[in-house]
Amino acid sequence: MLIGAHVSPAGGLAKAIERGAQRGCEAIQIFNQSPRMWRPTAYGEKDFTAFREAMHASQISAVLIHAVYLLNCASEDREIRRKSLASLVQSLRVGDAIGAVGVVLHPGSAKQGKVPVAVRRAGKVIKEALEQTERCSLHLEDTAGAGGTLGRSFDELARLLEAAGDSRRLGVCLDSCHLLASGYDVRTPASLRETLDEFDRVVGLSRLRSLHLNDSITRLGSNRDRHALLGEGELGERGCAAFLSEPRFERLPCVLETGRDGSPSAQDIALAFKLRARGQASRKRAAGRGG
Repeated sequence: MLIGAHVSPAGGLAKAIERGAQRGCEAIQIFNQSPRMWRPTAYGEKDFTAFREAMHASQISAVLIHAVYLLNCASEDREIRRKSLASLVQSLRVGDAIGAVGVVLHPGSAKQGKVPVAVRRAGKVIKEALEQTERCSLHLEDTAGAGGTLGRSFDELARLLEAAGDSRRLGVCLDSCHLLASGYDVRTPASLRETLDEFDRVVGLSRLRSLHLNDSITRLGSNRDRHALLGEGELGERGCAAFLSEPRFERLPCVLETGRDGSPSAQDIALAFKLRARGQASRKRAAGRGG
């Protein structure tokens, strides 16, 4: 697992690498434009070259781009879908240019409308975005399930992938907080194993491309997306340790999105490494007991 943080690219794309390195990250996640605006940031080849060079000189092995939250590929409003498509295409093109592992996308929301119809609308937009771009993967993120958001179950993620054309470039990003909130228990090695077995049956582990590690303020099945500081929520240190040490997550980028100063700090990243080691030691002890 490549542990990292969501960091800001303010001041230039390469600054994100600098901030990640300062925190001790092995992976980073960025927004490629302001999360509050539709207008894309006008990056050029000099920005992309500087980013690639900075990454090559650092210990960071993977970068994710998170599509901005304004996007709703499932919207009934054609103008919102048009803007969502344009923004998603831009994110994928920046991902191509900087060698990103993938673009993470909240698939959208049906609002008060019918979910099957919303899934088809979202699938059409996602498929078109992939057709307009070349290499970068697109990771659909699971959701907590409030407000008609799509991706609240593994079955719904599978239907979204199918509606989007089932391209090899399509993958999934699993968020620990969203999993718990939508009813998947990931707080112990055994319950996490059962959850991943179900994911494999319904979606396929080959589709799992990235992870978000967020603790949850709200309880199992709450359908509310409320992040807690690492180890201080419903997952707790034990649940976070189980998530961080899961063998099937090996080599996947795992990004913390919540920290004591807003963005995860070096202290938060250090805690994640500590919890992973604790989880790995616990698994070894259990294996030694034959459990």
